[in-house]
Amino acid sequence: MDPIAEIKRLYYAATRATIDRDLARAIDLLKTLDTEDARERAAVYMDGLSQMRSEWSVTPAPAVSGRANGPSKRPGAGLAKKQAR
Repeated sequence: MDPIAEIKRLYYAATRATIDRDLARAIDLLKTLDTEDARERAAVYMDGLSQMRSEWSVTPAPAVSGRANGPSKRPGAGLAKKQAR
């Protein structure tokens, strides 16, 4: 198979579970390209694979809510309720 077509296939088939393997394979294929024109055509897919890896490898921070963890730490928070009583 043509290396650019294989890189394109890897791009469209990539999942969170396979992205590291797919990107490594795409890099190996990129190294086989002889011309600058061919590398430029593959660059879009390489960038996309890299973006996917970056987005999928981030672990989200746990949501923190002042209400769930006790009173708010903001100065003056809750004063309106106390003054209305």
